[in-house]
Amino acid sequence: MRNKAMAAVLLVGLAAWATPRAQAAVKLHGLFNDHMVLQRDMKVPVWGTAEPGETVTVSFTNPKVISKAGDTAGQGVKALTTKADAMGQWRVELPPLAAGGPATLEVSGKDSKVVVNDVLVGEVWIASGQSNMEWELAKTRDPKDVIANSSNPRIRLFDVPKQPKPLPQKDLDAPYTVDKTGREFGRWLECGPKVVPTFSAVAYYFGRKLEKDLGVPVGIINSSWGGTQAQRWTSMAVLDKNPDWKSPKLPNADLYNGMIVPLEPFAFKGVIWYQGESNATNAKQYYHLMNAMIQNWRDDWKQGDFPFLTVQLAPYDKVNADGQWAALREAQWFTARKMKNTAMAVITDAGDPKDIHPKDKAVVGERLALAAEAMAYKMKVAYRGPEYDTVKFETSKAILKFKSAGGGLVAKGGPLTGFTIAGKDGTFHKAEAAIVENTVVVHSPEVAEPTAVRYGWANYPVCNLYNQEGLPATPFRTDVPEYYK
Repeated sequence: MRNKAMAAVLLVGLAAWATPRAQAAVKLHGLFNDHMVLQRDMKVPVWGTAEPGETVTVSFTNPKVISKAGDTAGQGVKALTTKADAMGQWRVELPPLAAGGPATLEVSGKDSKVVVNDVLVGEVWIASGQSNMEWELAKTRDPKDVIANSSNPRIRLFDVPKQPKPLPQKDLDAPYTVDKTGREFGRWLECGPKVVPTFSAVAYYFGRKLEKDLGVPVGIINSSWGGTQAQRWTSMAVLDKNPDWKSPKLPNADLYNGMIVPLEPFAFKGVIWYQGESNATNAKQYYHLMNAMIQNWRDDWKQGDFPFLTVQLAPYDKVNADGQWAALREAQWFTARKMKNTAMAVITDAGDPKDIHPKDKAVVGERLALAAEAMAYKMKVAYRGPEYDTVKFETSKAILKFKSAGGGLVAKGGPLTGFTIAGKDGTFHKAEAAIVENTVVVHSPEVAEPTAVRYGWANYPVCNLYNQEGLPATPFRTDVPEYYK
């Protein structure tokens, strides 16, 4: 009995000694797992935890550099060594890598090792926002053939676990989960019919076009959640600068803390953002908030003024107050005009009067991809439709000039529509409009001396001004409030 008791004590002691050793095993951050994509042509942070003071070695081996022509050549990265700090945190930076793969990322500690297989190097983008960004491919227009033909080992997809947090987080606390729809969170997955049905449709179409046009692997990190205000994607430190930005009835910065901060400082190219429906009651606030939020992300990431590409709200008619969505579209447009390296996809032709989640997500993702190709990759592609520039009032008519007219202005499908005009009394009347020498001339027999023109100014605008490249004009008003100027 005595020997058995001593053995039991010894086992307990061994367990107590072994447990902290196991917890201190070298570990990678939750973003680093099989099938991942690393950003090309910039320094790539790799980080995680280990026992305080432990030496950690990181190597990146046997990638193949793949050119657009298909040529391959071996490439390797010399092993990097660092030590975990007093909190057990460690970090190294891989040198800029050429596009290619598959490769192996290996992290070794004193007596443990982590190996990440099937790593590609290419372009990484973060997709964020509310329900129209989160909206699953399977719920969009005619998804059957798209899903069936979605297999592409050069596109990798990652869904960030939904984790609202009151304080900023260092990692994803639920690294891998599967919800009742079969959607997988916290793991990089190869693009194909088993994965894309529950992935963001906008992000999928965006990534598909980029991979095709750039000829390199593409990784998309989707961190979005339906019904969320922009405040929830902004840090509390920024919200504290303006109490009016805080929502009294909803959580504030909690998704930033739990779903954006944990991604820092992962190297990526840019952000695509589709959000605004939940902020549509206050366009002025949204304009200033979005300027601050974009700068917030850029400041915290310390990766410069990375491209931030947004989607303007689609047409929608079931809104209580007339003009709310029109005003928010204006706020989105002025944000894109003001902030460096920002652009906006206009989708006035992709709405549904009765559905806040329009089903044509292909046009959204592909127009975002055009903006990325022009802004981030300096490709010579048209990515903006006509944008109002100046107006000149002459007796009974208004003459409008536009930027981004491309090859010329076009009235798609018939005579120009969507214009209204007002005189000094501020009452707007439906107007006749025509393209004259690449300007738009607007008039109405009910307005003798016009002072203001609006285009597409409605919750559900019906309008048809495009450029020759097939991109729609941004809705606008010439009577712009002072807070945008």
